[in-house]
Amino acid sequence: MAGPSRTSQFSKVHKTLKKHYKPVVPDPERPVLEHLLLACCLENAHHPVAEESLAALVHTFFDWNEIRVSTIRELAEVMAALPDPPAAASRVKRVLQHVFEDGYSFDLEELRKSNLGPAVERLNKLDGTTAFSVAYVVQSALGGHAIPVDPATLAVLRLVELVTDEDVEACVVPGLERAISKSKGVEFGSQLHQLGADFTANRYSPAVHEILLQIDPDIKDRLPKRRVSKKARAGTGGEAEAAGQPGDVQPGSEQPAQPAEPKPDDKKKDAVKRSAGRKKRADAESAKAPPAEEGAKEGETAWPAGKKPAVERKRTASARKKTDSGKSQGPDDGSEEARSAAGLSKRKPR
Repeated sequence: MAGPSRTSQFSKVHKTLKKHYKPVVPDPERPVLEHLLLACCLENAHHPVAEESLAALVHTFFDWNEIRVSTIRELAEVMAALPDPPAAASRVKRVLQHVFEDGYSFDLEELRKSNLGPAVERLNKLDGTTAFSVAYVVQSALGGHAIPVDPATLAVLRLVELVTDEDVEACVVPGLERAISKSKGVEFGSQLHQLGADFTANRYSPAVHEILLQIDPDIKDRLPKRRVSKKARAGTGGEAEAAGQPGDVQPGSEQPAQPAEPKPDDKKKDAVKRSAGRKKRADAESAKAPPAEEGAKEGETAWPAGKKPAVERKRTASARKKTDSGKSQGPDDGSEEARSAAGLSKRKPR
């Protein structure tokens, strides 16, 4: 069975875009050169942002010649609101440079008087122009039938499988101008461009995904998906491990997480473990104790040399003092010699 025709496919796309976007109609009185410079800013960007960027260039610099001789960095700073300011600044500068070198002026109004073929040929020869900018000038300023398609729009059409990878590289959409009539070209081109700009701004936007699903319901598996980092995956799977660790900082809090208070049963278990540990250490120390000294008297505690505890050393020192004091006192206080000596000492000398 043959698939739907490209005309019906693009008609479905147009019908869907009408529900979500309003077309932006270009100003027919704008000079051809300004149409071209606006197209340089409009690529992959929303129309209001491109208009503001071009107006900022006109307001910041004196004239087109000053913009031509300015650096890309200076131009990009003024066009910072665009998705890719350096690329847009490069296109603007190169177009102005080539136009000035061709006629030493900044005027392309003669393109309106020439036939469309030669006008398109000259636009393609200008340095800085792209397929999008040429088609935009042909549609907006020269009255031709061309639908501008930029890389963002091609990415959207690739998702809905209306173009191939080769078409994306060549920046073409086969059969687009035949499927969309000239009377609907400006409307369809503007709405399709807005979808591409939204896709560039946020390719994960639910609103953009909804529009793409309305265009192609089978696109669900091809939609861009956010990548989950390894830390995020580890956090979802290991929350139980990280939640109660002391010192960890909880999300949204500057204080470290406090460890959970132990339960009464846990306290009893810890006390039993500590008691068993002390007993085990005491047994180990007694097993490692050196043998007692030889010649220890019966009833005395045998301690290794130099290893008596402090209490035993004190007792030994006190016993030694008593012995020394007894020796210095001489005979016992209860003997007769001691009493006679005491009596003699009480007598007064004559």
